[in-house]
Amino acid sequence: MMRVVLLLILLCAGVAGARTLTVEAVLSPAWVEHAGGAREPLAPGLVLRNGDHVLTGVGARALLRMAEGSAVKLGELARLGVDTMADNAGAADRLVSGALDVVQGAFRFTTRFFGTSRARRNISLRIATVTAGIRGTDVWGKSSADRDVVCLIEGRIFVQHLEQAFTMQDPLSFFIAGRDGTRQPVALVPEAQLQQWATETEIAPASGASRRGGKHRVTFAAGNEHDAAVLAGRLRTDGYPARVRAFRADSGLRHAVDIAGIASPEDALQLGAMLRRAGHTPQ
Repeated sequence: MMRVVLLLILLCAGVAGARTLTVEAVLSPAWVEHAGGAREPLAPGLVLRNGDHVLTGVGARALLRMAEGSAVKLGELARLGVDTMADNAGAADRLVSGALDVVQGAFRFTTRFFGTSRARRNISLRIATVTAGIRGTDVWGKSSADRDVVCLIEGRIFVQHLEQAFTMQDPLSFFIAGRDGTRQPVALVPEAQLQQWATETEIAPASGASRRGGKHRVTFAAGNEHDAAVLAGRLRTDGYPARVRAFRADSGLRHAVDIAGIASPEDALQLGAMLRRAGHTPQ
């Protein structure tokens, strides 16, 4: 099957972090699958490595941060591969480069989301049946079983679909390529459609998300070390970044299971409700 390749070659400026691609926020359940096949829950602060795949579950979202300030947003039931990421942070002419492979699901790539950067970008973002060279700042897309969608919110895209090449440069224009080789003419996206698409990749307030720097947590009932480890393992398998926490009580050493880093008290309440519906019972 033909791969979709979406090339983003973007030159920008500002202050950048040392990590090439870091998890900034997560609405679980979500996982990272490493090159060797091991899987762990996706959690804020996790640095993604070459060969990793990010997977999101039903209702999930993920927000990833590029070192030079760009954001990659993923919707539910998405799969994103990470390849050849590099950041020559010590060079005078800094270049952040690599390839992101959108295997399925909705995504959004937005430059300068986390601030301006003086680094240059050479990022290849692959989808499924379209190749687009992008010099722009905001692109939304989705790969599904029957079609691939690319929506240019701002900037310019040089598109290659099968044997045909063309340029998209009108803001709020979109292109749909069918998996059967057909394609629809480039058109302006209706405002209502764009708003609907945008919600597919956004983490809503008070939705149960965790973020870097989040100070709240959901705690499960304390018990012995074995029972806590079993519960934490079950939660982690289900895509929630649970950890065992030991503490002293009047009865001796006890163990609790926490999901920490929750963005707000409202998010913690929502996550607790979600976990109860999934069969887990926090305190």
